[in-house]
Amino acid sequence: MYDGRDMTELSMMAKTDWKNDELAFFHHSFQQIVPYLNAEGQVIQKEIVEEIQNRGGLKNLKTE
Repeated sequence: MYDGRDMTELSMMAKTDWKNDELAFFHHSFQQIVPYLNAEGQVIQKEIVEEIQNRGGLKNLKTE
């Protein structure tokens, strides 16, 4: 179970400052609700995916 910072806190930070487990958790969460995301949610999801790709992809994310 995820036991990290919530989206309220994370939304005030650059995605580059997120921990790997935060990226992985919220990526999975957003994937579950894709059909229901508004435009703002879609932007956040895209930024999360881009940051994961910048770090080498999901399989390269090592939880801290």
